[in-house]
Parts: sequence; C-alpha cells; structure tokens
Amino acid sequence: MILCDIANPPVASGHRFDQGRHWAASLALRFAPRSGATRLVHARHQGPLRVQRPFYPEGRGQACHVYVLHPPGGLVSGDALVISAHVESGAHALLTTPAANKLYKADSQGVAWTQRTQLDVEDGAILEWLPQETIAFDGSRGEQHTQIDLHGSARCLGWEVMALGRPASDLPYLTGRIEQQFRLTLDGRPLWLERQPLDPAHPRFTGRWGQGGATVQATLWAVGLADTGEAIEALREALPDHPRWAVTARHGVLLLRYLGNARNEAWALCEQAWEVLRPRWIGCEAHTPRIWLT
Repeated sequence: MILCDIANPPVASGHRFDQGRHWAASLALRFAPRSGATRLVHARHQGPLRVQRPFYPEGRGQACHVYVLHPPGGLVSGDALVISAHVESGAHALLTTPAANKLYKADSQGVAWTQRTQLDVEDGAILEWLPQETIAFDGSRGEQHTQIDLHGSARCLGWEVMALGRPASDLPYLTGRIEQQFRLTLDGRPLWLERQPLDPAHPRFTGRWGQGGATVQATLWAVGLADTGEAIEALREALPDHPRWAVTARHGVLLLRYLGNARNEAWALCEQAWEVLRPRWIGCEAHTPRIWLT
C-alpha cells in the first residue's frame, strides 16, 4: 500500500516554483555513411526537441543537412536542454536551426536554465555546427556548456552568435547572468578551453579590457584546415575592414571573434567567413541552408 501525505502532495519538478523547478529535454543524433551517403541512423529525443527529415541540397554524396527544432523557441527558468551529435568516420553532417534561440528573463525565484551541447566527431568525419543566433533577454540566468571531442583527422567548423538584450526595443541587458563554457579536444588533448561570465554587474562587462559595453559577440572556430595561415590571410582580404573582428590560430584551431553592437553584422560576418573557409577546409563551396532564407 502506498501512503500519500494529503497536506503535502507530491509535485512534479516542472510545476515547482523554487530552485527545484526542472523541465528536461534532450536530443541524441548519430550520423554514419551508408551506401555512398551520410545517413541519420539514430535520432532519440525526450521533451520538445526534434529534427526535420535530413536534406541533401548539395547532392547525395555530400553533406547531410539537419535542422534542430525546439518548438518552444527559447529557454525559461528550469529548462534543461541537452543536444548531442556523433558523426562516424566517413560521414559529413551539417546541423543548424530554423530561428534564433531566445533566453527569457528568469522567474521571480531567479531559477536558472541550462543548455548543454555535446559534439563527437570520429577520425575521418566532418561536422558543421551552424545554429542561428541566440538572444538573451534582460534578466536571463543560465549556463551554456559546449563540448567538442575530435578524433584523429576529424574536421569541425562551427559558431556561436550571442546578442545581449534587445536594444532596438530599448530593452538592454541590465540584469542577470549567463555563464558560457567551451571545451574542444583532439584525442582527449585540450585545444581550446574557455569560460566567460556575461554579467552586467561585473566590471568586465563594461571595462575596456573585457566586454567593453558591447551587446553582441560571436566566435567562429575551424579545425582541419590544411593551411591556417593562408586561410587567415584570405579572411582578412575578403571580410569588411573594421576593428570589431579579429582572427587568429592556436594549436590548429582557427578562431574568428566579433565584438560589437549589431546582430545582423555579426551573423553576416560569420556566414561570409564560412563561405571563404569551406572550399579551403573541405574542398566544397558553401551551400546556404534553405531554412536561413525563409
């Protein structure tokens, strides 16, 4: 016999309004070469995370394009999203999203959200991680963790575009805290480790030595270029000449950074850089996902 305390009935974690509030969603994808094409051989989801059917706009033997869908359109207090993708040797996957990801204001209890991305690329595989931008509303609180594990000759290119607040609506990012962590390894050896807090109350947020008051930031990374020096020169020649971006390479990782106040400018910069890098990176011209044009 099961006894229930009528005065204190059990409450599902998603319906709580304290620090125990928790809504989980996960998506696990696996890509593998099958009969001369990259196939999505495994797609398991829990909660409101889905993928559309794979597309092959570049041809059957080229990249498998997949759109990651999160129907709610953003994260609220207590949300816990986990997205993982594994690309087997010989496969080539391109993942993107249909719209901007929104990080909404925390509830009255200040409960945070979490978002974890795990990308695993085997020797001889290729992964392009190209989500549309993230928009953080004033008062948003949460943590973003991105883990990228490469093996052997794996190649990976991706980006993260973050816009803080909504200046066009006169709603700047004045309160809240978002912590970002990036970790990229090759055969277990760290190549790029980074952690940064986005906190308007911290001197770094407005200091010239840190954020400098900028409301938009972007990072593009690429691993697997045959000649990073030539790629950097090509980017410097092709991209607009202004002080809001810079590019460098360390430990075989090309990193392009943007720090400014224009979300569209940051997105255009990343897309143009991708167009410059892709032929040098994998010998194929960039093929814009059609979802970006809708």
